[in-house]
Amino acid sequence: MFVRTKVFKNRDGSTRTYLQIVKGERVGGKVRQVVVANLGRLDELQGGGLDRLIEGLARFSRHQAVRSKASQPEAGWAKSWGPALVFGRLWEELGLPAILERLLGDTAAVSDYGEAVFAMVLNRLCDPGSKLRVSEWVQTVYRPGWERLELQHFYRALDFLTERKAEIETRVYDRASDLFNLEVDLVLWDTTTTYFEGRAAEGLAGFGYSKDKRPDRVQIMVGVLMSRDGFPVAHEVFPGDTAEVETFRHVLAEVRTRFKLGRVILVADRGMVSEKVLGEIEEAGLEYIVGVRMRRLSAAGEVLSRAGRYREVAPNLKVKEVLHEGRRYVVCLNPEEAARDAKVREETLAKLREKLQSGGAKQLIGNSAFRRYLKLDAAGLSIDADAARAEARYDGKYVLRTNSSLCPEEVAQAYKSLWQVERAFRELKSGLDLRPVYHWTEKRIRGHVMVCFLALVLETALRRKLAAVQADVRYDDLLQHLTELRAVEIRLDGRRYLTRTELTGLAPLAFKAVGLRPPNHVIEMPRP
Repeated sequence: MFVRTKVFKNRDGSTRTYLQIVKGERVGGKVRQVVVANLGRLDELQGGGLDRLIEGLARFSRHQAVRSKASQPEAGWAKSWGPALVFGRLWEELGLPAILERLLGDTAAVSDYGEAVFAMVLNRLCDPGSKLRVSEWVQTVYRPGWERLELQHFYRALDFLTERKAEIETRVYDRASDLFNLEVDLVLWDTTTTYFEGRAAEGLAGFGYSKDKRPDRVQIMVGVLMSRDGFPVAHEVFPGDTAEVETFRHVLAEVRTRFKLGRVILVADRGMVSEKVLGEIEEAGLEYIVGVRMRRLSAAGEVLSRAGRYREVAPNLKVKEVLHEGRRYVVCLNPEEAARDAKVREETLAKLREKLQSGGAKQLIGNSAFRRYLKLDAAGLSIDADAARAEARYDGKYVLRTNSSLCPEEVAQAYKSLWQVERAFRELKSGLDLRPVYHWTEKRIRGHVMVCFLALVLETALRRKLAAVQADVRYDDLLQHLTELRAVEIRLDGRRYLTRTELTGLAPLAFKAVGLRPPNHVIEMPRP
């Protein structure tokens, strides 16, 4: 049955509208609408009679009664639901439940351990900065089965992740390659550090060069290997005093033995590799693109001053190729950055001239930014014009070295892809939550970083799904709107129901991106 309106025309040309309840009946092979009840004139009903009628009818509808009950304060618990649904869908698409179950084998609590891993990953995605323990946090999220999870499930799951890390990564990579058509002819590698407060794993945490500017704290080093389009492939955890060159040597072995890749080009940032390591890469039959520290390059003057036309690659990026002593370099120029560098230098020189005239330049010698433009001779301090001209050669430029056959434009674009890794590190470090330290043993620390890596995999998968439906949205906003979708327990006439709040903001877009229908507003729950 359904409601329809019936309009009649009056003699003066005005109209009056009646509200009717009708149903469809098949008569003689044809469907006809039969009036069940005439409710009266619409304008009169809208004076208040219609609302009373709807409220009266709602008492006889269990669905409407439950929805009405859900809005009242005496409703049962309310838990976050949106992220668990959307990321749960991606978790399944990447085959992680089956992967974990297969590797866990005949473990009695195989399902619980698999759910414990997903719970820790979802916690990293939704609430990485929280000091609330995961075992407590899961009670704020609706996912059937999580009520069975205990603290021992999380600790044992961390140990399992450490023990089977390589196998999990390889299987997830194989699945993601099929799912997202990953471009793996070019892989990116970079490292970061994170320091510890308090106790830390002896033999893993150590003092070293700190990218956090905390040389007074022990640290670990984390490296991530990614595809050229920014999908995480693998990660490694190194002792805090490991040289970056050694991490690159390690990833060479990983690429050759673990992943069935065809042509591979390794891309790394400045200072990551040495001449010896570059030789090892070439001996392994691999190609590389590495940034060059221009001021430490003996041939920098020759490479930067070599004649040749720049070719435009993208807005604010021009390139030219230079061959020098059998090596191939690509000089990259950002015109806007060049203008900024020139402006800063002129301001510095102007300040130095002012100081020289007032006799106060000596106090600036200790500042390296100023000292490079000063010279001291028998006549005293003066501005070194040759040094200023030499410095101008570096304005807005950076130099890449490669043994690949990619054209200069492709070399530059590949190196620019490293920003994906840098963004990944920002996300990864926010999820590590190692300060203050909650895990003190090497095994648990490695397991925790593995959780963060899997969170990065899921986030990247969601971003790719959003891009596929051309959804240009802020990821943080979308995650916040997803979190606002909540599951609410309602008890009515001795039965339990699950209701949900409305999808708001960008939440519907997340469901669309992963191909998931939002759950029904009312679902009857099984009796306990």
